[in-house]
Amino acid sequence: MKSLFRLEDLEFSQAQLRLVVAFVVSLYALIMYPLGLLDADLLKAILVTGALFTLLSVLLLAHLWFLPQPMVWRRVAGMLLDNLGACAVMILGQESLLPTFCVLLSMTVGNGVRFGRPYLILATTFGLASLALIAVFVPFLQEHPAVLVMMVLSMLVLPTFSYFLLGRLQEAMAAAKRADQDKSRFLAQASHDLRQPIHAIGLFTTCLRGTPLNAEQHQLIDSVDRSLLSVEQLFRSLLDIYTLDQQQVMPHKQTVDLQRLLVDLQKQNSEAARWAGVEIRLRGAAALTYSDPALLSTLLQNLISNAIKYAPGSPLLIACRRRGSTLTVQLHDRGPGIAAEHLPHLFEEFYRVRQARDRDVEGIGLGLSIVKRIATLLDLRISVASRVGHGTSITLAGLPAVTAHRVADARPPAEPVADLQGIHVLLIEDDRSVLEAMARLLRAWGCQVTAIDGPPSEALPCDVVVTDFDLGREATGIECLAQLEKWHGRALPAVILTGHDPERIRAALPDPRIPLLSKPVRSAELQRVIAELAGRQVSAPLP
Repeated sequence: MKSLFRLEDLEFSQAQLRLVVAFVVSLYALIMYPLGLLDADLLKAILVTGALFTLLSVLLLAHLWFLPQPMVWRRVAGMLLDNLGACAVMILGQESLLPTFCVLLSMTVGNGVRFGRPYLILATTFGLASLALIAVFVPFLQEHPAVLVMMVLSMLVLPTFSYFLLGRLQEAMAAAKRADQDKSRFLAQASHDLRQPIHAIGLFTTCLRGTPLNAEQHQLIDSVDRSLLSVEQLFRSLLDIYTLDQQQVMPHKQTVDLQRLLVDLQKQNSEAARWAGVEIRLRGAAALTYSDPALLSTLLQNLISNAIKYAPGSPLLIACRRRGSTLTVQLHDRGPGIAAEHLPHLFEEFYRVRQARDRDVEGIGLGLSIVKRIATLLDLRISVASRVGHGTSITLAGLPAVTAHRVADARPPAEPVADLQGIHVLLIEDDRSVLEAMARLLRAWGCQVTAIDGPPSEALPCDVVVTDFDLGREATGIECLAQLEKWHGRALPAVILTGHDPERIRAALPDPRIPLLSKPVRSAELQRVIAELAGRQVSAPLP
């Protein structure tokens, strides 16, 4: 149901204020009557005028209620109604109701402040015309011209001052908006540029794992992987914040197997949990909910990552329970806990609870801010309870429960194993380090690789195309793929890699079925996608 007090809607609040003014002016007239300043006939005329003004105001409010989009004619009609109402009251009440001029002045300035400087000029013009009309029919103003001059000057000076003040305010707001957009663009570009070397390092370490290594060398690679995982989580947080700041995220709700989603998240975090000494336990019966699986997964992933980082060495319990017609997901850890004074600030951007024991924990305090924003998008409630020395519990409530039926699993199996022997891959990547690392890894998997660092100049033979989206100023990966398909005369199996906002890149794809992977790409995910594109069988998950 729409709120009756939509204060954020400037036109709606102005329409509501019009009703308040009608009530106050009528009340003022009623007070003037017993003081002998108004006779019965004048009081009746003023109350009738007030009732007519109120009726017209209600009609405007109703029109705005059902058609809330901005309409110039409706705003102008509202200003005309304000001025006609003020004229009628002051002409009928004569000098006794001249103090209601302050209402006319405030409504004039209010229209300008709410709707902008052009409306302020128009409202001031209407106000001056109203004063001229009032001066003709109110003898008191003709007998006391100083009062009329004061009213005219007030109608000129205050709106003029407001006009220039609004100009400065609009300039400041535009500068703040530009600064915010620059910040968001910087975050997105920095995330993209830094993903490239991190992506290359991850590929090189995967290549190293395929070579003979002793136990100490394996341990060193595990340390590198742990560091890469932390950086990857940071990049994902930056990209999530950028996307949410740009209001580019719209939930696409569908039936989700919540138990399967939690199992997948448990598998995805198993390596990070093993490094931290955390055992992730799942409790609760299978349940279906109606939500956006990608956003819900991101929300829960951030909560799990936080628990692993800040409660190492202790078990993490994730429980799913039914509460009437809704489902609740709770995460319990036995970490150090959070002091009560920090709890109200946990969901603020860049807020971190700094304690001596977690000074080496990576992160910049974006995870829970992302969680809060996604929870708001999905109409979910999130709460935190914690006791120092006993642990922390986070509750996610409000997930609608749905009737059980078969749900197609849109999520890929974790850590697949596939035979890529003999697949001819055309690799297009403008970053030389990433190109070398990717080519080595693909060859280690048994692929034949043709690697180029820019748009192809001829129809190169291939079974699968693996291309970066951003190839510098020459072309995009999508354009390269289109050219290759034109040369080959058929659609080519392809996967696009990107370090940019995946939703924006996905919208640019000519075919939504083309796989899109975000950098840093997990090698197992890339292996699975190439196998599926080449028609190879994907076997059981890796342990």
